[in-house]
Amino acid sequence: MIVDPSYLILSIIAMSVSENNTPVSTSTSITEAEEKNVPTITEVVRNYKTKELIDFLRKEKDLVLDDDDLKIIEKEKITGRAFLKTTKEEFRSLGLGFGPASDLADFIKEIGKRKLKAFSSYKSLKEVLKKYDIDGNGIGTIRQFSPKTYQLKDEDEELQQCIKEIKRRLGNMGTVLADSNEAIRCEYISTILHASLYIVKRITSKELTLAPQLEVVGEESTGRVDYAIKNLEELICITEGKLHQVVMGFAQNLIQCESALQANKRKRKRKSNEEFADDYDYIYGIVTTATEWYFILYTSDGISCTSKNPLNIRFTESVLKEGSEEERELCKNVKRVMEVIVGLLKDRVDVEKEPVTKKQRIQGFFGNQE
Repeated sequence: MIVDPSYLILSIIAMSVSENNTPVSTSTSITEAEEKNVPTITEVVRNYKTKELIDFLRKEKDLVLDDDDLKIIEKEKITGRAFLKTTKEEFRSLGLGFGPASDLADFIKEIGKRKLKAFSSYKSLKEVLKKYDIDGNGIGTIRQFSPKTYQLKDEDEELQQCIKEIKRRLGNMGTVLADSNEAIRCEYISTILHASLYIVKRITSKELTLAPQLEVVGEESTGRVDYAIKNLEELICITEGKLHQVVMGFAQNLIQCESALQANKRKRKRKSNEEFADDYDYIYGIVTTATEWYFILYTSDGISCTSKNPLNIRFTESVLKEGSEEERELCKNVKRVMEVIVGLLKDRVDVEKEPVTKKQRIQGFFGNQE
Protein backbone atom coordinates (compact mmCIF):
# COMPACT_ATOMS: atom_id res chain seq x y z
CA MET A 1 0.00 0.00 0.00
CA ILE A 2 1.28 3.46 -0.87
CA VAL A 3 1.37 5.88 2.02
CA ASP A 4 -0.52 8.89 0.78
CA PRO A 5 0.83 11.95 2.62
CA SER A 6 -1.94 14.46 3.24
CA TYR A 7 -2.88 17.99 4.36
CA LEU A 8 -5.86 20.19 4.60
CA ILE A 9 -6.14 23.81 3.68
CA LEU A 10 -8.52 26.42 4.88
CA SER A 11 -7.94 29.68 3.07
CA ILE A 12 -9.92 32.67 4.30
CA ILE A 13 -10.10 35.79 2.16
CA ALA A 14 -12.50 38.59 3.03
CA MET A 15 -12.90 41.93 1.28
CA SER A 16 -12.49 45.18 3.15
CA VAL A 17 -14.88 48.07 2.63
CA SER A 18 -14.12 51.77 2.53
CA GLU A 19 -16.06 54.40 4.46
CA ASN A 20 -18.50 54.86 1.58
CA ASN A 21 -19.08 51.08 1.41
CA THR A 22 -16.98 50.65 -1.74
CA PRO A 23 -14.83 47.51 -1.77
CA VAL A 24 -11.15 48.32 -1.43
CA SER A 25 -7.94 46.35 -1.62
CA THR A 26 -7.79 43.18 0.44
CA SER A 27 -5.47 40.29 1.16
CA THR A 28 -6.60 38.61 -2.05
CA SER A 29 -6.59 41.62 -4.34
CA ILE A 30 -3.91 41.43 -6.99
CA THR A 31 -1.28 43.90 -5.82
CA GLU A 32 1.88 44.74 -7.73
CA ALA A 33 3.89 42.74 -5.22
CA GLU A 34 1.64 39.71 -5.65
CA GLU A 35 1.90 39.88 -9.44
CA LYS A 36 5.66 40.14 -9.20
CA ASN A 37 5.85 37.09 -6.95
CA VAL A 38 3.72 34.81 -9.15
CA PRO A 39 6.19 32.24 -10.50
CA THR A 40 6.77 31.56 -14.18
CA ILE A 41 6.06 28.11 -15.60
CA THR A 42 9.83 27.65 -15.88
CA GLU A 43 10.28 28.13 -12.14
CA VAL A 44 7.69 25.45 -11.45
CA VAL A 45 8.97 22.97 -14.05
CA ARG A 46 12.52 23.28 -12.72
CA ASN A 47 11.48 21.33 -9.60
CA TYR A 48 9.77 18.49 -11.47
CA LYS A 49 11.02 14.95 -11.29
CA THR A 50 10.81 12.83 -14.44
CA LYS A 51 7.26 11.51 -13.91
CA GLU A 52 5.97 14.98 -13.05
CA LEU A 53 7.61 16.40 -16.17
CA ILE A 54 6.04 13.72 -18.37
CA ASP A 55 2.58 14.41 -16.90
CA PHE A 56 3.08 18.12 -17.51
CA LEU A 57 4.15 17.65 -21.14
CA ARG A 58 1.33 15.20 -21.81
CA LYS A 59 -1.25 17.83 -20.79
CA GLU A 60 0.20 20.62 -22.95
CA LYS A 61 -2.23 21.03 -25.85
CA ASP A 62 0.32 22.86 -28.01
CA LEU A 63 2.71 19.90 -27.92
CA VAL A 64 2.08 16.86 -30.09
CA LEU A 65 4.12 14.18 -28.34
CA ASP A 66 3.39 10.48 -28.70
CA ASP A 67 4.20 7.68 -26.26
CA ASP A 68 7.52 6.98 -28.00
CA ASP A 69 8.65 10.58 -27.40
CA LEU A 70 7.68 10.45 -23.73
CA LYS A 71 9.33 7.06 -23.28
CA ILE A 72 12.63 8.60 -24.41
CA ILE A 73 12.31 11.27 -21.72
CA GLU A 74 11.51 8.57 -19.18
CA LYS A 75 14.37 6.30 -20.30
CA GLU A 76 16.90 9.15 -20.10
CA LYS A 77 15.54 10.15 -16.66
CA ILE A 78 15.20 13.78 -17.71
CA THR A 79 14.12 15.96 -14.79
CA GLY A 80 12.63 19.43 -15.05
CA ARG A 81 15.99 21.05 -14.44
CA ALA A 82 17.69 18.98 -17.17
CA PHE A 83 14.76 19.50 -19.55
CA LEU A 84 15.06 23.29 -19.37
CA LYS A 85 18.72 23.12 -20.43
CA THR A 86 18.21 20.70 -23.32
CA THR A 87 18.64 22.01 -26.90
CA LYS A 88 16.98 20.88 -30.10
CA GLU A 89 20.18 19.13 -31.17
CA GLU A 90 20.36 17.28 -27.87
CA PHE A 91 16.74 16.17 -28.17
CA ARG A 92 17.55 14.89 -31.68
CA SER A 93 20.59 13.00 -30.40
CA LEU A 94 18.37 11.24 -27.84
CA GLY A 95 16.21 9.87 -30.64
CA LEU A 96 13.35 12.38 -30.93
CA GLY A 97 12.18 13.29 -34.42
CA PHE A 98 12.84 16.71 -35.91
CA GLY A 99 9.30 17.92 -35.21
CA PRO A 100 9.09 17.00 -31.50
CA ALA A 101 12.67 18.19 -30.93
CA SER A 102 11.93 21.59 -32.49
CA ASP A 103 8.63 21.94 -30.64
CA LEU A 104 10.21 21.16 -27.27
CA ALA A 105 13.07 23.60 -27.84
CA ASP A 106 10.58 26.38 -28.70
CA PHE A 107 8.34 25.38 -25.80
CA ILE A 108 11.22 25.76 -23.32
CA LYS A 109 11.71 29.36 -24.49
CA GLU A 110 8.00 30.16 -24.32
CA ILE A 111 7.35 28.95 -20.77
CA GLY A 112 9.99 31.31 -19.44
CA LYS A 113 7.60 34.15 -20.29
CA ARG A 114 4.40 32.50 -19.06
CA LYS A 115 3.29 32.97 -15.47
CA LEU A 116 0.86 31.01 -13.36
CA LYS A 117 -2.39 32.84 -12.59
CA ALA A 118 -2.97 34.17 -9.09
CA PHE A 119 -6.04 32.71 -7.36
CA SER A 120 -7.35 36.21 -6.84
CA SER A 121 -7.27 36.93 -10.59
CA TYR A 122 -10.28 34.68 -11.13
CA LYS A 123 -13.33 36.96 -11.12
CA SER A 124 -15.81 35.17 -13.41
CA LEU A 125 -17.60 32.06 -12.18
CA LYS A 126 -18.88 31.45 -15.71
CA GLU A 127 -15.31 31.21 -16.99
CA VAL A 128 -14.38 28.74 -14.24
CA LEU A 129 -17.51 26.60 -14.69
CA LYS A 130 -16.64 26.09 -18.37
CA LYS A 131 -13.71 23.98 -17.20
CA TYR A 132 -16.26 21.54 -15.78
CA ASP A 133 -18.65 21.63 -18.76
CA ILE A 134 -21.24 23.62 -16.81
CA ASP A 135 -23.09 26.26 -18.85
CA GLY A 136 -24.03 29.00 -16.41
CA ASN A 137 -22.78 31.86 -14.30
CA GLY A 138 -24.54 31.26 -10.99
CA ILE A 139 -23.76 29.05 -8.02
CA GLY A 140 -27.18 27.42 -8.39
CA THR A 141 -26.07 25.75 -11.64
CA ILE A 142 -23.58 23.56 -9.75
CA ARG A 143 -24.73 20.07 -8.77
CA GLN A 144 -25.88 19.86 -5.13
CA PHE A 145 -24.68 17.44 -2.47
CA SER A 146 -25.54 16.78 1.16
CA PRO A 147 -22.37 17.06 3.28
CA LYS A 148 -21.58 14.48 5.91
CA THR A 149 -22.07 15.72 9.46
CA TYR A 150 -20.77 14.65 12.85
CA GLN A 151 -23.33 15.05 15.63
CA LEU A 152 -22.11 17.15 18.54
CA LYS A 153 -23.65 17.29 21.99
CA ASP A 154 -24.78 20.69 23.23
CA GLU A 155 -22.41 20.35 26.17
CA ASP A 156 -19.38 19.47 24.00
CA GLU A 157 -16.38 21.19 25.59
CA GLU A 158 -15.00 22.64 22.34
CA LEU A 159 -18.41 23.82 21.18
CA GLN A 160 -18.98 25.59 24.49
CA GLN A 161 -15.50 27.14 24.33
CA CYS A 162 -16.20 28.32 20.79
CA ILE A 163 -19.44 30.01 21.88
CA LYS A 164 -17.59 31.63 24.77
CA GLU A 165 -14.91 33.00 22.41
CA ILE A 166 -17.55 34.30 20.00
CA LYS A 167 -19.34 36.12 22.83
CA ARG A 168 -16.07 37.61 23.99
CA ARG A 169 -15.44 39.00 20.52
CA LEU A 170 -18.98 40.34 20.22
CA GLY A 171 -18.54 42.05 23.56
CA ASN A 172 -15.34 43.69 22.37
CA MET A 173 -16.13 44.41 18.70
CA GLY A 174 -19.92 44.62 18.55
CA THR A 175 -22.44 43.23 16.07
CA VAL A 176 -21.18 42.01 12.68
CA LEU A 177 -22.72 44.40 10.17
CA ALA A 178 -23.01 44.25 6.38
CA ASP A 179 -19.94 46.48 6.05
CA SER A 180 -17.86 44.84 8.79
CA ASN A 181 -14.36 44.43 7.44
CA GLU A 182 -12.20 41.42 6.71
CA ALA A 183 -10.37 41.41 10.02
CA ILE A 184 -13.59 41.31 12.04
CA ARG A 185 -15.09 38.49 9.99
CA CYS A 186 -11.91 36.43 10.15
CA GLU A 187 -12.03 36.62 13.95
CA TYR A 188 -15.23 34.54 13.89
CA ILE A 189 -14.21 32.28 11.00
CA SER A 190 -10.94 31.46 12.72
CA THR A 191 -12.66 30.73 16.03
CA ILE A 192 -15.03 28.22 14.42
CA LEU A 193 -12.24 26.55 12.42
CA HIS A 194 -9.98 26.15 15.44
CA ALA A 195 -12.77 24.61 17.52
CA SER A 196 -13.79 22.25 14.70
CA LEU A 197 -10.20 21.17 14.12
CA TYR A 198 -9.69 20.43 17.79
CA ILE A 199 -12.75 18.15 17.79
CA VAL A 200 -11.50 16.29 14.70
CA LYS A 201 -8.14 15.73 16.42
CA ARG A 202 -9.94 14.44 19.49
CA ILE A 203 -12.16 11.94 17.70
CA THR A 204 -9.60 10.70 15.14
CA SER A 205 -6.38 10.88 17.19
CA LYS A 206 -4.70 12.41 14.12
CA GLU A 207 -1.91 14.93 14.61
CA LEU A 208 -3.49 17.75 12.62
CA THR A 209 -2.00 21.23 12.76
CA LEU A 210 -3.13 24.61 11.45
CA ALA A 211 -0.71 26.69 9.37
CA PRO A 212 -1.65 30.19 8.18
CA GLN A 213 -0.85 31.65 4.75
CA LEU A 214 0.18 28.43 3.04
CA GLU A 215 1.20 28.78 -0.60
CA VAL A 216 -0.40 26.32 -3.02
CA VAL A 217 1.12 25.85 -6.47
CA GLY A 218 -0.99 24.14 -9.13
CA GLU A 219 -0.30 23.50 -12.78
CA GLU A 220 -1.98 26.72 -13.93
CA SER A 221 -2.66 28.75 -10.79
CA THR A 222 -1.05 29.66 -7.49
CA GLY A 223 -1.51 31.75 -4.38
CA ARG A 224 -1.61 31.76 -0.60
CA VAL A 225 -4.51 30.46 1.42
CA ASP A 226 -5.20 31.95 4.81
CA TYR A 227 -5.41 28.77 6.86
CA ALA A 228 -4.02 25.29 6.23
CA ILE A 229 -4.78 22.30 8.43
CA LYS A 230 -2.13 19.64 7.93
CA ASN A 231 -2.11 15.90 8.33
CA LEU A 232 1.35 15.18 6.97
CA GLU A 233 1.26 16.71 3.47
CA GLU A 234 -2.12 16.17 1.78
CA LEU A 235 -4.52 19.05 1.21
CA ILE A 236 -8.02 18.02 2.22
CA CYS A 237 -10.06 21.22 2.62
CA ILE A 238 -9.76 24.79 1.37
CA THR A 239 -11.82 27.69 2.72
CA GLU A 240 -12.41 30.99 0.92
CA GLY A 241 -13.82 33.86 2.95
CA LYS A 242 -15.64 36.81 1.38
CA LEU A 243 -17.36 39.92 2.64
CA HIS A 244 -19.91 40.18 -0.17
CA GLN A 245 -18.83 38.51 -3.39
CA VAL A 246 -19.82 34.92 -2.73
CA VAL A 247 -19.99 34.10 -6.45
CA MET A 248 -16.40 35.23 -6.92
CA GLY A 249 -15.52 33.26 -3.80
CA PHE A 250 -16.89 30.12 -5.46
CA ALA A 251 -14.80 30.77 -8.58
CA GLN A 252 -11.60 31.21 -6.59
CA ASN A 253 -12.29 28.31 -4.24
CA LEU A 254 -12.83 25.93 -7.16
CA ILE A 255 -9.47 26.93 -8.64
CA GLN A 256 -7.81 26.56 -5.24
CA CYS A 257 -9.27 23.05 -4.90
CA GLU A 258 -8.09 22.15 -8.40
CA SER A 259 -4.57 23.36 -7.59
CA ALA A 260 -4.59 21.52 -4.27
CA LEU A 261 -5.42 18.19 -5.93
CA GLN A 262 -2.64 18.79 -8.45
CA ALA A 263 -0.21 19.50 -5.62
CA ASN A 264 -1.32 16.31 -3.84
CA LYS A 265 -0.71 14.28 -6.98
CA ARG A 266 2.80 15.67 -7.40
CA LYS A 267 3.66 14.79 -3.82
CA ARG A 268 2.38 11.23 -4.22
CA LYS A 269 4.44 10.69 -7.35
CA ARG A 270 7.56 12.07 -5.72
CA LYS A 271 7.22 9.59 -2.89
CA SER A 272 6.45 6.54 -5.02
CA ASN A 273 7.97 4.83 -8.04
CA GLU A 274 4.60 3.36 -8.98
CA GLU A 275 2.29 4.72 -11.65
CA PHE A 276 -1.35 5.21 -10.73
CA ALA A 277 -3.77 3.69 -13.22
CA ASP A 278 -6.57 5.50 -11.39
CA ASP A 279 -5.54 8.71 -9.66
CA TYR A 280 -9.02 9.60 -8.41
CA ASP A 281 -9.06 12.00 -5.46
CA TYR A 282 -11.30 14.52 -3.77
CA ILE A 283 -11.10 17.58 -1.56
CA TYR A 284 -13.56 19.79 0.31
CA GLY A 285 -13.93 23.54 -0.08
CA ILE A 286 -15.65 26.12 2.10
CA VAL A 287 -16.86 29.55 0.97
CA THR A 288 -17.92 31.78 3.85
CA THR A 289 -18.65 35.35 4.86
CA ALA A 290 -18.65 34.23 8.53
CA THR A 291 -22.41 34.80 8.51
CA GLU A 292 -23.04 32.52 5.48
CA TRP A 293 -21.39 29.12 5.00
CA TYR A 294 -21.29 27.11 1.75
CA PHE A 295 -19.52 23.79 1.21
CA ILE A 296 -17.94 22.39 -1.96
CA LEU A 297 -17.07 18.81 -2.90
CA TYR A 298 -14.34 18.86 -5.56
CA THR A 299 -13.47 15.52 -7.16
CA SER A 300 -11.21 14.43 -10.00
CA ASP A 301 -14.26 14.09 -12.25
CA GLY A 302 -16.65 16.82 -11.15
CA ILE A 303 -17.84 19.42 -8.65
CA SER A 304 -20.86 19.80 -6.37
CA CYS A 305 -21.86 22.17 -3.58
CA THR A 306 -24.50 23.30 -1.09
CA SER A 307 -25.29 26.63 -2.80
CA LYS A 308 -29.05 26.09 -2.45
CA ASN A 309 -28.81 25.29 1.25
CA PRO A 310 -26.31 27.63 2.97
CA LEU A 311 -25.93 27.67 6.74
CA ASN A 312 -26.30 31.05 8.45
CA ILE A 313 -25.05 32.57 11.70
CA ARG A 314 -26.02 36.00 13.06
CA PHE A 315 -23.36 37.62 15.22
CA THR A 316 -25.24 40.23 17.28
CA GLU A 317 -24.57 41.79 20.67
CA SER A 318 -28.02 40.65 21.83
CA VAL A 319 -26.64 37.11 22.29
CA LEU A 320 -24.72 38.39 25.31
CA LYS A 321 -27.96 38.30 27.31
CA GLU A 322 -28.02 34.96 29.14
CA GLY A 323 -31.02 32.79 28.27
CA SER A 324 -32.19 35.01 25.41
CA GLU A 325 -33.66 33.64 22.19
CA GLU A 326 -30.74 35.21 20.32
CA GLU A 327 -28.26 33.29 22.47
CA ARG A 328 -30.05 29.99 21.82
CA GLU A 329 -30.14 30.74 18.10
CA LEU A 330 -26.41 31.48 18.03
CA CYS A 331 -25.58 28.22 19.81
CA LYS A 332 -27.81 26.22 17.45
CA ASN A 333 -26.37 27.74 14.28
CA VAL A 334 -22.72 27.60 15.33
CA LYS A 335 -23.25 23.95 16.25
CA ARG A 336 -24.76 23.21 12.82
CA VAL A 337 -21.79 24.75 11.01
CA MET A 338 -19.28 22.95 13.20
CA GLU A 339 -21.06 19.62 12.73
CA VAL A 340 -20.61 19.96 8.97
CA ILE A 341 -16.96 21.05 9.17
CA VAL A 342 -16.10 18.27 11.61
CA GLY A 343 -18.00 15.74 9.49
CA LEU A 344 -16.20 16.71 6.28
CA LEU A 345 -12.75 16.74 7.84
CA LYS A 346 -13.32 13.46 9.64
CA ASP A 347 -14.47 11.87 6.39
CA ARG A 348 -11.39 13.08 4.51
CA VAL A 349 -8.97 12.06 7.27
CA ASP A 350 -10.51 8.60 7.72
CA VAL A 351 -10.95 7.62 4.05
CA GLU A 352 -8.64 4.90 2.75
CA LYS A 353 -5.79 6.09 0.53
CA GLU A 354 -6.56 3.95 -2.53
CA PRO A 355 -8.29 5.89 -5.36
CA VAL A 356 -10.93 3.18 -5.85
CA THR A 357 -12.00 3.51 -2.21
CA LYS A 358 -12.26 7.29 -2.53
CA LYS A 359 -14.38 6.94 -5.66
CA GLN A 360 -16.72 4.49 -3.93
CA ARG A 361 -17.05 6.89 -1.00
CA ILE A 362 -18.09 9.75 -3.28
CA GLN A 363 -20.48 7.58 -5.29
CA GLY A 364 -22.15 6.75 -1.99
CA PHE A 365 -22.92 10.46 -1.46
CA PHE A 366 -25.11 10.48 -4.57
CA GLY A 367 -26.44 6.92 -4.49
CA ASN A 368 -29.92 8.03 -3.45
CA GLN A 369 -30.01 10.89 -5.95
CA GLU A 370 -29.22 8.95 -9.14
